[in-house]
Amino acid sequence: MKALTIDTSNLVMGVAVTEDDRILGEVITNLKKNHSIRLMPAISDLMKEVNMQPKELDRIIVANGPGSYTGVRIGVTTAKTMAWSLNIPLVGVSSLEVLAQNGRYFNGVISPLFDARRGQVYTGLYKSNQGQVENIENDRIIQLTDWLEMLKQQKDEVLFIGNDLPLHQQLIEEQLQTKAVFASGSQHNPRPSELALIGISRDAIDNVHEFVPEYLRLAEAEAKWLESQQGKVD
Repeated sequence: MKALTIDTSNLVMGVAVTEDDRILGEVITNLKKNHSIRLMPAISDLMKEVNMQPKELDRIIVANGPGSYTGVRIGVTTAKTMAWSLNIPLVGVSSLEVLAQNGRYFNGVISPLFDARRGQVYTGLYKSNQGQVENIENDRIIQLTDWLEMLKQQKDEVLFIGNDLPLHQQLIEEQLQTKAVFASGSQHNPRPSELALIGISRDAIDNVHEFVPEYLRLAEAEAKWLESQQGKVD
């Protein structure tokens, strides 16, 4: 199976091309630049580099959130458009699961983390099973203080992963002390190649047009609009 994987759900932009379990090529950047401008050129360049035509692809795999509302939308829209135009299956994978996969050799539990502002984080809890992480607490948006209270009940050490970790590390250390373990270096960047290895084993959706991102919350503008409409109804 030949697959193209796309992840623009956060600051990191990742694209990979794989064939079965072989990683033919992978591009990762961690820059404050516009994904909407850079994504298609990155895909085109990588496809050329690995000498593959879009018509050869068997599947598109995309990180479908949570994360940046705009970033998730760019990746999902691009993936849907390509899957529809090429008439090939589309698979979505949790952006948090992709990040958690970087901790697949950790013996405890894994908490991937994206900042969600106002003291909140996007997170979930994962545990490795023979080199593949499994979700044991559903992805969610939650106040970090509430999440840490839950994690205090865990008997295992907790590995925290994510580029937003510096925003929250002090509080995590204060609350969990020696139970908290922190990833380092490239572990904080979600890998599109790992996204591919997860996605090739998943069932594709039946209808590309029905595929929707997992934002886990409304965009701020949409939430404010709904609040204003609720006020009018009341």
